[in-house]
Amino acid sequence: MSQPSLIDNFGRPITYLRLAVTDRCNLRCFYCMPEEGIKFLPRKELLSYEEMERLVHVACQAGIRKVRITGGEPFARRDMISFLERLRKIPALEELHITTNGVLTEQYIDKLKEINISSINLSLDTLDPERFLQITRRNELQSVLNTFDKLLAANIPVKINMVVMDGKNTQDIIPMAEMARDNGISIRYIEEMPFNGTGTSKARLLWDHGAILNQLKSAYPDISKVNDPRHSTAYHYQIPGFSGNIGIIAAYTRTFCGSCNRIRVTSQGTLKTCLYDHGALDIKTLLRNGATDQELINAIAGAIGNRHKDGWAAEASRTQKDHHESMSTIGG
Repeated sequence: MSQPSLIDNFGRPITYLRLAVTDRCNLRCFYCMPEEGIKFLPRKELLSYEEMERLVHVACQAGIRKVRITGGEPFARRDMISFLERLRKIPALEELHITTNGVLTEQYIDKLKEINISSINLSLDTLDPERFLQITRRNELQSVLNTFDKLLAANIPVKINMVVMDGKNTQDIIPMAEMARDNGISIRYIEEMPFNGTGTSKARLLWDHGAILNQLKSAYPDISKVNDPRHSTAYHYQIPGFSGNIGIIAAYTRTFCGSCNRIRVTSQGTLKTCLYDHGALDIKTLLRNGATDQELINAIAGAIGNRHKDGWAAEASRTQKDHHESMSTIGG
């Protein structure tokens, strides 16, 4: 099959696919979705495992080398391990990662180790049980911490993702950093984004990447900037004496867009060439209408070839300017 290269109209090669396998989640984090009223997709509206496997296989033939499985919560979907095992057998797929909230994950860690999962991103916004309950609306902190301990014991690379929210968990910035003192993990602080499923967003962001860094400097004046890997969304820092590192992701202020190498496919099969766009291609319809592999990749390459320059341009292109989408629907 003669494949077009996945290179966007600004010359950026696309090598990273974030694939949401479900919109369902067993937590109800207020910054991601409303507590009640969110309409989860009927099963028939989700891409099947077979459809997703075919999509990843075709995408890898055209240059995708890294896939991250997201949700919702990936392990809220049944038979996830067997799906991951099949993906791991795709020859051109070099890295397979998962983002999870950790509540259901502990039971699968031995299997994840067995299939050589590349890394786990663990979503954890606080180490305080009461604040965890307020943020997630569920009393599951201990389950997440058990998952974290078992991941460390299994020597699976771990990154902790903490969304920083004014008035909610800023007091956890330093305690969270301390987790990297004796563990070779990465703590990543993420600016809060407007995708909470309610159609409302903050007028301005109080805790942007600069404010987060200043908070870290107040406790660790010797914190220093280190080189960022190519295509990284995070600014990386090292604290003297720490075996792990610190990252700050400017997810809302979007200062990393110039080197973006990623695309997203939502659980309902919508290709998003940017987190902030309204959807660039209906992959599910192509798959279910009998598109050949060549037609599928040509369509994906065409959408990538009409990509917005950055997240601000993508957001400006939306006909619906408020953000009714939830991160669970988009893919975290």
